[in-house]
Amino acid sequence: MADTASLRNHAQSARDYSLTGPSSKHAIEAGLAAAEWYHSALSRKTMKTLMKRRDGPAVRDSLVWAALHAVFATGGIYFWGSWVALPFWLAYGVIYGSACDSRWHECGHGTAFRTRWMNDVVYHVASFQIMRNPVNWRWSHARHHTDTIIVGRDPEIVWMHPINLTLKALAYFGIWDTWSSFLVLARNALGALSPDERDYIPESEWPGAVFWARVHMCVYALVAAVSFGMLAGGTGWMSAIPLLLIGGPRIYGCWHFVMTGLLQHGGLAEDVIDHRLNSRTLYLNPVSRWLYWNMNYHIEHHMFPMVPYHALPALHEAIKDDLPPPNTSLWDAYREMMTAVMRQRREPGYYLRKELPPTARPYREDLHQAVTFRDTTG
Repeated sequence: MADTASLRNHAQSARDYSLTGPSSKHAIEAGLAAAEWYHSALSRKTMKTLMKRRDGPAVRDSLVWAALHAVFATGGIYFWGSWVALPFWLAYGVIYGSACDSRWHECGHGTAFRTRWMNDVVYHVASFQIMRNPVNWRWSHARHHTDTIIVGRDPEIVWMHPINLTLKALAYFGIWDTWSSFLVLARNALGALSPDERDYIPESEWPGAVFWARVHMCVYALVAAVSFGMLAGGTGWMSAIPLLLIGGPRIYGCWHFVMTGLLQHGGLAEDVIDHRLNSRTLYLNPVSRWLYWNMNYHIEHHMFPMVPYHALPALHEAIKDDLPPPNTSLWDAYREMMTAVMRQRREPGYYLRKELPPTARPYREDLHQAVTFRDTTG
């Protein structure tokens, strides 16, 4: 364990979010890397019931997902050239560019389906749609769950300090993030992995990361070739259809997954070992829950990541008396988060510390207090 003065100096210095820099070293020295996390109490019988995997719910939801792709794409093409086509393309964008995130996520955990190959198929399709290398992100997300929002260890920290609100606003439109993701795929396809990628991806998986990046880039090249071929053939604006069907929705349809994703950890604590301090649960409408595959129960998911998405509402009911009260809506969650974020911009080190109900066990903050000495007055 590092000495207190060293930890205090590190906590008060500028944040280094790379996985190969001084923050990583300090996280390891402080015992924050691969730490023992707090878990709400559940009986063995209840846990076994909640963790039971089934194909039925995910098969149903995936068939509906595929059918909606077909219906909205057909409507968009059929009414091409008319304003009637616009709502079809907007809906297609959300089904392609936002629903893919939760499908990628759950199938990456291997919990959506009981049958492994079903998880793998949907995982690869969704990874392509969201423009993520399926090898890189499988291992990235495993690290995210092992070291959730631990600076220098978690490669998926979205709210890095100092916070750039311009980039956060641009994320809703997908242009910057899509271009960044495309450049990563292009770099991987050329055989190059970043130092951070080499840190969390086992060396035996590096060839697979290069292979799948090349597969994705070949598909994008084929789509672009078809579009340019149609343009050269005199189809005019119809040449945009291949791009609207494949690739383009990652830009214009990502707003829902950005909207929900930013809420997962925004405004909450870094460098803690209690998911009640760094993750947010909120209640959502049924449509958003279906698109999001119940990831609005985010504290529950991080505590028990092997519980399938369709069992998260039941898990929430089982442990809610040990959790901070959920946000009641998207509006309520954004109001809370943005209030904390704006204060974080003025007061580095501040985070929102939600009150626990009287029935809950106290927050596990021992390591956090040793590392950060932050203002937690709320």
